[in-house]
Amino acid sequence: MPAQTSDELFAPVGSGIELCYQTFGDPDGEPLLLVMGLSGPMTWWDPALCEMLVDRGFYVVRFDNRDVGRSSRGQGRVTRATLVRAFTGRKVRAPYSLSDMAADAFGLLDHLGLDSAHVVGVSMGGMIVQTMAVEQPARIRSLTSIMSTTGKRTVGWQHPSLLTNLIGRAGGREAYIRSSVAIWKRIGSPGYPVPDEDVEARAEETWDRGISAAGTLRQMVAILTQPNRTPRLRALTMPALVVHGLADKMVHVSGGRATAAAIPGAELLLVDGMGHDMPVALHETFADAVKRTADRAR
Repeated sequence: MPAQTSDELFAPVGSGIELCYQTFGDPDGEPLLLVMGLSGPMTWWDPALCEMLVDRGFYVVRFDNRDVGRSSRGQGRVTRATLVRAFTGRKVRAPYSLSDMAADAFGLLDHLGLDSAHVVGVSMGGMIVQTMAVEQPARIRSLTSIMSTTGKRTVGWQHPSLLTNLIGRAGGREAYIRSSVAIWKRIGSPGYPVPDEDVEARAEETWDRGISAAGTLRQMVAILTQPNRTPRLRALTMPALVVHGLADKMVHVSGGRATAAAIPGAELLLVDGMGHDMPVALHETFADAVKRTADRAR
């Protein structure tokens, strides 16, 4: 029987930001917040995976980060020159930080009346949930960081050639769809290839829900100016899981290894053939691992 699923709803979370969100399952279940990565709307969390998590006893919440989908757009202009300066490690002024995005997520929990939750983040979302954990650890029941990194520049690196792909999505809907196919061919899982038509369908839905090229640049600067969280991660005491693909070209596997090494008692799950996406064939693996980690919090 399909899980109870809400409509797309809206939550004011402070600082003039309103997040679009959706819930799956029984509100009396274990609360689980899913946080997506760069320029990714909540719909990138496959409903089938959300259903699997509900089947494991979770009350699942997914949402559009600020500057994505139907959530509020941020303020501040980021030029490509600014992005290049940030990429090379020079100081720039970011319109907002990962801490601000973590505060958005806590604001959503507040809106839902949740004092604490299990959190799962992918890529930039992993950085956000790590930030949530170090800034308000009492509110995090368990932490799962997927294909992400600690903020330390010597790990989890991205090949510079990918930068152009990420900032070059201009020219309308068809151009966005073509560029999406191109980038996912480069960074997707070689062991679990996705048909072009599936990537196109997701890109169409993503465009139609709302794309902000300026917002993507703002998110990128937040990523590029993040601090090294390693010292603060060492102080965490909640159960933690780190998942990383051995074929990840967007965030090198060293980022996952460093995250797991920094968090006391963290489980490290390395997956052969997995790149920078979440293949359907691995959904059961992900759901079981998140459940296993949450059970350690009891």
